[in-house]
Amino acid sequence: MGKVDINKKHKESSLLKTAFEFFTTKGFSKTSITDIVEKAGVAKGTFYLYFKDKYDIRNKLVSHKSSQLFKNAINDLGDKLNELPFEERIIRLIDNIINQLNNNQSLLTFISKNLSWGIFKNAITTPISDDDVDFAGIYQKMLEDAPNGLRDPEIMLFMIIELVSSTCYSAILYKEPCTIAELKPYLYESIRLIIAQHEGKRK
Repeated sequence: MGKVDINKKHKESSLLKTAFEFFTTKGFSKTSITDIVEKAGVAKGTFYLYFKDKYDIRNKLVSHKSSQLFKNAINDLGDKLNELPFEERIIRLIDNIINQLNNNQSLLTFISKNLSWGIFKNAITTPISDDDVDFAGIYQKMLEDAPNGLRDPEIMLFMIIELVSSTCYSAILYKEPCTIAELKPYLYESIRLIIAQHEGKRK
């Protein structure tokens, strides 16, 4: 990577980092592009070289932060993850990500408020950073390793993500209807049931 490319990458990273700080402290609606560029130390025109608008940088941040959570889980679990059955891999990954979010509640608030299925699919297919994990490749490998195959895996993943996102948000931030530790056994049993519904010959 040449000096020009390194400089571009630095500016983009600075804008993403600054936007995340504002979104998690001041709030998305109260943050302006002017706030972001002034704090990041770049010209306003530079912002539009990387992002279409404030919604675009927010969506890319959600994708990037989601990918980082997944990458941290993969790294923490290491090679032993590949030795586990498909269902257990999903549970272990989710458990690790929940623990990360429990330790970083501002990140949980940001992701839960802004995560949509479209943004998540974008994170899977088009990583915005060299540091982002190749989730599409890993997920496809997991599907291939599923012993009975899976029917409609995208629907299965959608249901799991929606379930985990909504229940963990309330349990971690408000301890409603119980603490996250108390919720986990019920949550993981529900995930196993969702996976079981999708086992069978793929269409």
